[in-house]
Amino acid sequence: MLNIHHLELFYYVAKHQGVSAAARNMPYGIQQPAISGQILALEDYLGGPLFQRRPFSLTHAGEELFAFIKPFFDGLEGVEDKVRGGATQVVRLAAATIILRDHLPEMLQTLRPKFPKLKVLLREGVQPQIEKWLGDREVDLAVTVLDGTPPLGVQSEPLLQVPVILLIPKALKIASVEELLKCDRIDETLISPPLNETITKNFQDHLARRGVVWPPGMEVNSLELVETYAARGFGIGLTVAIPGKPLDKRLRALPIDGVKPITVAVLRHPSLPPVALALIEELRKRAKSLVMA
Repeated sequence: MLNIHHLELFYYVAKHQGVSAAARNMPYGIQQPAISGQILALEDYLGGPLFQRRPFSLTHAGEELFAFIKPFFDGLEGVEDKVRGGATQVVRLAAATIILRDHLPEMLQTLRPKFPKLKVLLREGVQPQIEKWLGDREVDLAVTVLDGTPPLGVQSEPLLQVPVILLIPKALKIASVEELLKCDRIDETLISPPLNETITKNFQDHLARRGVVWPPGMEVNSLELVETYAARGFGIGLTVAIPGKPLDKRLRALPIDGVKPITVAVLRHPSLPPVALALIEELRKRAKSLVMA
């Protein structure tokens, strides 16, 4: 019996005229060697080649198979809409707490008149979690830190850059970050996101270049908790300067020269319903307004 997954891969290879092009356009992450291997298995099962590799062209058998499976795979999106009872109006979004709490509600209110059947599935998380959810296709898009190349099969669009800062309790008589980092020994506790998050990695890389050792003494999984514990006097907080967000009156924000700024981006799968694309447009507008504020 034909393997449906093999047929799906062949559909994308034939549609986009090549294995590498198919890998770039798959609706989920899969590497080119994996596609090639499974196409070879399909050809072995059918007893002959389905296409010529260079230059790309379908064989007679490949043309027959593609003509047979194309209507089915072309129609999957329409079937999904029909089963859902109309155009797909579901958005599965992952982001940090501050985005879900302070920015998303207003954007969703804007979308409601155009998408009255809007259904939103939200996941609150930190960068490594969010990247895994995207890779596993548990969410359709995310707003998070962009660290290098996004996961396979995921597209990225930078929204804005924010500088890394330290939150200093006003009770501490520290005039600048430079003054702090020149100390032979830093006694204050560093409150930071986990070491596998880009904010902390960039800061620790900066410390290493200066020959300074200052490991986190308190790890928290949200920037809100960084500010909360710094304001309560537990130590110095490592965070980013969030446009438009007021700072706790018990704290001072000090910029850190030499630390790479953080890029906040939309990460998304290639094929999204109109409602998700509309939300991305609202995210662009919100980011632009924050930059101009």
